[in-house]
Amino acid sequence: MPGDDLVDADVVMDRAFTLGAPPDQVWPWLVQLGKHRGGWYLPGAVERAVPRRHRALRHLDPALQGLAVGDVIPDWGGADATFTVLELAPGSHLLFGSTRGRMQLTWCLRLQPVDAARTRLHVRLRLGPVRHRRLAAVVGGFVDLVTVACLAAGLEERLDR
Repeated sequence: MPGDDLVDADVVMDRAFTLGAPPDQVWPWLVQLGKHRGGWYLPGAVERAVPRRHRALRHLDPALQGLAVGDVIPDWGGADATFTVLELAPGSHLLFGSTRGRMQLTWCLRLQPVDAARTRLHVRLRLGPVRHRRLAAVVGGFVDLVTVACLAAGLEERLDR
C-alpha cells in the first residue's frame, strides 16, 4: 500500500469494506473527511447522539474539495494532533502522515473498483515506534475496528442519498 515504506511499523491496522458506488463517487467524500472539514462519517443512528455542531456533513461541499499534498488537517487524537497529506491520487488513494511524540504514523485510504457499481475501500494505519505494542494492537485495534465500521456505514448512507 502507499506509505508502507515510510514508517517502520510496530503495529499495523488493516480494514477494508465494499461500498455500493464507483470510486469516482466515493473519492469526493474522502477528500473532505476530517476534523474541521466534512467530519467523520458516522451512521445516522449513531450521529443522533452527537451534538449537532460535531456532526459530519451529509452533502459534498465544493469548498472542501481542494485538498492538496502538504495540507495539514487537525485530528481528534489530541489538541495538537494533525495529519499531513503526503500523497493524493484522485480516485485511487489518499495518504496521510503524522508524528505523535516520538511515534510516526501513516494512514492510507485506497480505493479499488470491484465492478462498475462497487468500490473496495482499504484503510491501513501504520504506527512506529510503539512502546506498548500489545496494548496498542488490542485497545487501538478495537477503537480502529469500531471507527472504521462506523465510517463504512456512514459513507454507505451518504452514497445512497
